[in-house]
Amino acid sequence: MRGTIVAGLLMAAALSTAAGAAEIGRLKTVAGAVSIVRGKAAIPAAAGQLLQVSDVIRTGPDGRAGVTFVDNSRFAVGPNSQIALSAFEFNDTTHAGRSLTTVNRGSLAVVSGQIAHENKDAMRVRTPTSVLAARGTRFVVVVP
Repeated sequence: MRGTIVAGLLMAAALSTAAGAAEIGRLKTVAGAVSIVRGKAAIPAAAGQLLQVSDVIRTGPDGRAGVTFVDNSRFAVGPNSQIALSAFEFNDTTHAGRSLTTVNRGSLAVVSGQIAHENKDAMRVRTPTSVLAARGTRFVVVVP
């Protein structure tokens, strides 16, 4: 009985943590091998899946993913990519916020949303050798 209660409490804590995590965007399209790494777990990706801060989008040789964020930014992730959603804050009322995406390898095409339009330095993309501030509305990053 005691083990059942402890297990129930642990499960409730895990569910409340997952429910408390803020949605920052969602996968709109998925093709080929794509997974979301959340913590230590790799989850097979599916269209409609919600994304959270610290998620990593990983694609295989035939993988591609399309993402739409709550500020209407859009990402297209190419094959053999590893893209970390390192930071994301957005106020739907004021459109203030900030975003940091880390491209460890692969390709990322970006159409910036309200965060970048509100503050030209608020949307950043980090690569192993540089940090870019999104000052335009569209750009592509490729990391070999």
